[in-house]
Amino acid sequence: MLTAVRMFLLHAVVNKVAPAWVLEQLYELGDDRDLPVEARGESGGMRYRLRARHRLQEPEAEVDRASDEEVVAMLRACRSARDRLIVLLLSRVGLRPGQVAGLHRCDVHLLMDPRSLGCDVEGAHLHVIRRQNVNGAWSKSRKSWVMPVDFLVVQAADQYAVERYELLGEGGSDFLLVNLFRPPFGSPVTTGAIGELCESLSGRAGLGRRVGPRMCRHAMASNAVDAGGTLDEVQALLGQKNPASPRPYLHPGRSRLRAAVDRVASPGLTEGEAR
Repeated sequence: MLTAVRMFLLHAVVNKVAPAWVLEQLYELGDDRDLPVEARGESGGMRYRLRARHRLQEPEAEVDRASDEEVVAMLRACRSARDRLIVLLLSRVGLRPGQVAGLHRCDVHLLMDPRSLGCDVEGAHLHVIRRQNVNGAWSKSRKSWVMPVDFLVVQAADQYAVERYELLGEGGSDFLLVNLFRPPFGSPVTTGAIGELCESLSGRAGLGRRVGPRMCRHAMASNAVDAGGTLDEVQALLGQKNPASPRPYLHPGRSRLRAAVDRVASPGLTEGEAR
């Protein structure tokens, strides 16, 4: 919004609709020393530029992870196989709500050998694809990637497939997750509905706080590292482009922190001296 306002006023000054002194209130003379090296050019000399005076610094709110106990409580509070699958896709697979709501049935390959589906990826997995969806759901990541899934997700998907067939038969859209219990039946669930489900399950499970989809995603990343996963593995599993992107998702548990301290050897002390 600040950028748009500046551009409108700059256009007004250029077209003599606003006085020139307006620019002095918007910009100050600066140099390129605060720019990244890649943006300074190849000349090597200092360059001067107009620098915006007004900038909005939005603090990045920290997101806590959902504990394993909270995820289990939410699963127990689910009243349908579909809802259990949604919770697992959030907390066990680490998908964002838009990625969950945007899954199509053709994206789900749960066979150990999916070559019969025309896919050469081994093992059960999901294809996370960014596309325009009628329910407004979309993947934040521009690239498509393959996400391996474990037996819990496969089992939940099988149970949901039976539930969906019993209620809709062969009907419904090509989306994986659709409305089963309220109209319009068979239409794809929305991103907002997934957030509402997490809020409802948090209250129904008596958690004392709202465990949202992002907290479930943080739980997946933290659990992967606690199990010995590396940052590059977490980056690939979350579908992130920047190697530094997984760091905010890591919430080391107390046991892992204790183990890290215990692994550090005492500097030159024998057991008797340490006592």
